[in-house]
Amino acid sequence: MAFHSLWKAVSIMEQHRTAFLSISCAGLFGANLTLHIFSKELFKTIYQAWDHGKPLELSEDLQSLFYDILRDVKVKSADCYDAIKTCTLHPVSAGLPWRHKGCVVGIPYHFSDTSSGEQQIAKIGVLLKGRKVDWTSTEGLTLKDALTLSPEAQKFAIAREIINLQQNRPLACAAVGPICLAGSCISGVAVKQVLGLYYAPVLFRGIYNMAVVALGFVGYCLLYDTISQAFDYRTDRNTASISPSFARGGVEFYSKVLSQNKAFRTIMGKEGEQIYASNGNILPKFRLKHPSYTSRRNLIINMLNPPQA
Repeated sequence: MAFHSLWKAVSIMEQHRTAFLSISCAGLFGANLTLHIFSKELFKTIYQAWDHGKPLELSEDLQSLFYDILRDVKVKSADCYDAIKTCTLHPVSAGLPWRHKGCVVGIPYHFSDTSSGEQQIAKIGVLLKGRKVDWTSTEGLTLKDALTLSPEAQKFAIAREIINLQQNRPLACAAVGPICLAGSCISGVAVKQVLGLYYAPVLFRGIYNMAVVALGFVGYCLLYDTISQAFDYRTDRNTASISPSFARGGVEFYSKVLSQNKAFRTIMGKEGEQIYASNGNILPKFRLKHPSYTSRRNLIINMLNPPQA
């Protein structure tokens, strides 16, 4: 009975494959953009920092810093951007830049002036290997120093999230899945028709369909990672181009990120050695969605000190 129902569903899909493909691509595109479409609700629910049942508000200094960065970045409308305080280690963002208050930037809990920032870091409960980091230990002090950023580095980290949204990165990345899905289906059907595989044995057609799915997935991974890395480099370049101050902040930011990862590697032991390289880069597994931190830092260093001809 179940097999009969499945076969009937497959037959209906074969008859209306264009409609099913269009609906699937549209649904996948919408699903990929869910966090950005409902940034006010979902993003704040996920990332908002709370204290005693109340959301933590940005201090006046951080609000002033945020609006200064919006002016430096030269956004068309500051009303499209909002900022919240988060418990993340680095800034995060979501949204679509043409919607009113449609973009939300999460500013880490410890971003502030250096002295108070160190005090805020000590209040963060970072769990590694099931236990909290002891901020008074040697490793804890090293990690605290790596998390403490100068105002220049903080401005760079926040500005690159704003520029990421300005460049419509969420739209570009969300479109990769539907494009690969449509491309795999259309090319798979075309090749099947050219080779006459519709009349081949069921087992052979099944193997062919599995091969098409596998190739489509590999193509999706390669295309998504390539686009993601290109956006990372472009965002870093555009952010560092705002002024030499932002460029210096970028160099410091990525140097601190590398130091953070080195500290995580030490604290986590063998597990950390499998995740982080000795220089602080994240070791690639099957995919590489982002460029290495050293290459991103070197990009900005070269912008500050262009090589002599």
